[in-house]
Amino acid sequence: MSITIRQLEALIAVAETHNFTRASEKLRIAQPMVSSLIRDLETELGFRLFDRTTRRVELTEAAAEFLLDAQRLTNDLHGAVHRARDVGARRRGHISVGAPPLLAAALLPQVISAFAQSSPGVAVTLVDRSVSVIYDLLSEGEINLAVGTFRGNEDGIARIPLISYLFALLCRSDHALAANMRPRWNDLAGLPLIALRRGNGIREQVERGYAAAGLDAEPAFELDQLTTIVSMVEAGFGITVLPLYALTVLPKQSLVARPLIDPPVMREIDVAHRNDRSLSPAATDFVRLLKLGATQLQSQTERLLEIEKYRSSNG
Repeated sequence: MSITIRQLEALIAVAETHNFTRASEKLRIAQPMVSSLIRDLETELGFRLFDRTTRRVELTEAAAEFLLDAQRLTNDLHGAVHRARDVGARRRGHISVGAPPLLAAALLPQVISAFAQSSPGVAVTLVDRSVSVIYDLLSEGEINLAVGTFRGNEDGIARIPLISYLFALLCRSDHALAANMRPRWNDLAGLPLIALRRGNGIREQVERGYAAAGLDAEPAFELDQLTTIVSMVEAGFGITVLPLYALTVLPKQSLVARPLIDPPVMREIDVAHRNDRSLSPAATDFVRLLKLGATQLQSQTERLLEIEKYRSSNG
C-alpha cells in the first residue's frame, strides 16, 4: 500500500477539527470513509495518529511532526495543480517565437499585442534572426514556434500554413518601371539589383525568380540590412525585390512596389513547431492569432497597393 493525498487530507481535516464527523463534512465524504482513510494511513506509517476521547480527538506526539510534512506536501500539490490550471487557462506561462526580421516587423508586433489582451499572464519572447537560425533554434527546442518560409522536407517539423505573398519590384517612383503596375521578371534584365546577401531566404527566392525568367541575379550591391537596401534604392543606385508585405514596414513616399508576374514567385509563410511536442494552450492561441494577423496583414498590403494604383493613375 502507498500513502495517498486523500489520506493526508483526512489527517489534516481531523487534526484541524478534532472530530471525525466535522472532518467528513469538511471533506464532503462519509464519516466511515474518513475513519477508513485514517486506519489505512496508520497501517502504512506503523503508529497511531490520534488519541480519541468521548469529547475530542487529539494528535499523538508521533503524528504531530508528520502533520507538518503532510500539510507541506498537500500545499505543494494544490499549488502545483493551481499553477497548472493557470497554464491551461492561459493565465501564466511563457512562449518563445522566432521569425526573420522583415516578417517579424510586419506581423509579430500586432499579434503579440492581441495575445497580451487574451493571455495577459503569458510572457512572449521574440527572436528575430535568419530563417536558418530560427530553424536550428526550433529543432533544438530553444523556441516554441517559428514563423517563416520553410522547405517541405525538414525532419521533425510540423508546419501550419498562414499566407502566401507575391514578390514585388521596389523602385523609385520616377523609375521607368514604376508606370508598369504588373511588371514581369524579365523586365528586370540589365537593371542594377540591390539584394540581401546569400544565405537569406528572401535572396534564395529572388534568385529563383530571376532564374525562371532566364536571368542571372548578379547584384550590384549585396547588403545585410533591409533598411540599407531601401535607402540605396531611394538614392537611385538600383532596384530591389522583396515580398509584398515589406510595404507595411518599409514605407517610402519616393518608392513604389509592383507585384512581379510571369512567373509568379510566391513566398509561403508558415508557422512551424516540433511535431514531437504538443502545443501548450497558450501556443495554440498564439497560432490562432497568427492566422488572424496574417490575414489582416494581407488586407493591409492590398490597401497599400490600391493606394499606389490610385496615385499612379492620378499622378
